[in-house]
Amino acid sequence: MRLRSLLLPLLAVPLLAACVNDGATYEIDNTREHVLSLIREQPYFWDGKIELYLVVSRMPACLRRHSLGTGTEKTRVEVYQVPSGAFIVKVGKRLYATETQTCEGFAKVGEEPPEGLGKLVGTFRVVKGELAFVREEGDKGDDSE
Repeated sequence: MRLRSLLLPLLAVPLLAACVNDGATYEIDNTREHVLSLIREQPYFWDGKIELYLVVSRMPACLRRHSLGTGTEKTRVEVYQVPSGAFIVKVGKRLYATETQTCEGFAKVGEEPPEGLGKLVGTFRVVKGELAFVREEGDKGDDSE
């Protein structure tokens, strides 16, 4: 009986290791108070779907978490900034619009706006096994609103 109680937790480790629960952050104006963060959650290792959430924050004024639907472990999330200061987030073929003035504005966009997606500021993607925000070449993080 003692051997079984020691082996059971060891056998469960590989099963739990397949789960995903991580995040990465884009610091909009190089401060931790004004950010877009992507959170990935996979509660069950046998489910290939990963829930994606976007946290929009401009502290201390606002903080909101919005669902981006499901993706996979390799799903890339692109972030574009439009001239008004709002953001368009592209998850596969899905587009979402959000803002950081109140953090409440969030909507699924049916198709690409006629004026385009805006300036690509970077992409949330897996780098060396970890989720990271990779800035677009030339973006120095001075995109303050």
